[in-house]
Amino acid sequence: MSRTYLHEHTTTTAADAFDDASVAVLPTGSVEQHGPALPLGTDFLAARAVAETVADHPDAVVFPPIPVGVSAHHRQFDGTLWTDPETFERYVADIVASAAHHGLEKAVIVNGHGGNSGALRRAARGLRDEEVAFAAPWNWWSNLDALIEEELDTSLGHADAVETSVMLAVAEDLVRESALRAAEDEGGDSWGKSVRGASVGFDAIDFTESGAVGEPTEGSREVGEKLLDHASDDLAALVEWVAEQDLESLWPRGHK
Repeated sequence: MSRTYLHEHTTTTAADAFDDASVAVLPTGSVEQHGPALPLGTDFLAARAVAETVADHPDAVVFPPIPVGVSAHHRQFDGTLWTDPETFERYVADIVASAAHHGLEKAVIVNGHGGNSGALRRAARGLRDEEVAFAAPWNWWSNLDALIEEELDTSLGHADAVETSVMLAVAEDLVRESALRAAEDEGGDSWGKSVRGASVGFDAIDFTESGAVGEPTEGSREVGEKLLDHASDDLAALVEWVAEQDLESLWPRGHK
């Protein structure tokens, strides 16, 4: 019987899954504002949807998503939840270490929120330095620049055409399409604010009134499905690469 997530197993079927597979797949995201049209859970919903595409991969065990991340820069918008980077880093590291305890000493972290990236990188480095586990943090959009440019003539923003497209593909019932125009009209043209090269936009509210950055009205379900298909192919290839590596070769060179 195929099971999507680790938490859907029993302890005995989990033991069988860990014997068969070698890579933990851990989705991470955020619960934060995505303007008036997209759900607060956009980032973890996207990461979860991509992670689920390898649920039947023989090398993978998909873990339940970590929904809340490093999102204090959205705190002025209602519904946003956040934790500090150090707490998030330790929490992720503990989960990966738990998997390693049961024999899954390699992991791919499918991340859906850019604000998590620094903490995930530090967690992965610490686990590797201590030879507890090898974890590869991976943003689901990281290899999609060319496709995004081709389909939407843009780059990734926030609650923009890219994220609107993905939400239309995976959680259409949660998208308030009637609010997309307001999100765009009251949003920002680009992420951040700078003066003479100095970044002075510390919070999203500093450069977007609606919370959106980009052109969410340009999103479509069709584009979202294309993005997810390409991300799924990338994730499957990454899982296979990680699975094929000898663990000893993944530890730091010259490590004592």
